[in-house]
Amino acid sequence: MKNFKTATVAAAKQLLSEQNPVILDCRKLKDYQESHIGGAMHVHDQLRDSLLRKADKQRPILIYCYHGHSSEHLAEMFGDFGFQEVYSLAGGYAEWRQQQT
Repeated sequence: MKNFKTATVAAAKQLLSEQNPVILDCRKLKDYQESHIGGAMHVHDQLRDSLLRKADKQRPILIYCYHGHSSEHLAEMFGDFGFQEVYSLAGGYAEWRQQQT
């Protein structure tokens, strides 16, 4: 059983407007620097480990990658660490961008 949910772009936008989630971008740093969802943090090992140990497990987390596959692995990790609301963005940043145009 998965311990995270998959969020459509519409559901992610609703989450962003209503719940102030932690937003994690797990793409390459270069791609993050070029463009990312507002408020997103680029995930690197040190940040990931710090969040897993210290972040509020009640605060929702939205994770995305390029196409929605790699973010599922990271979402599963956060779920395994007891975070209550973890979402992986379906279709990833590619889908997010497509729906912005």
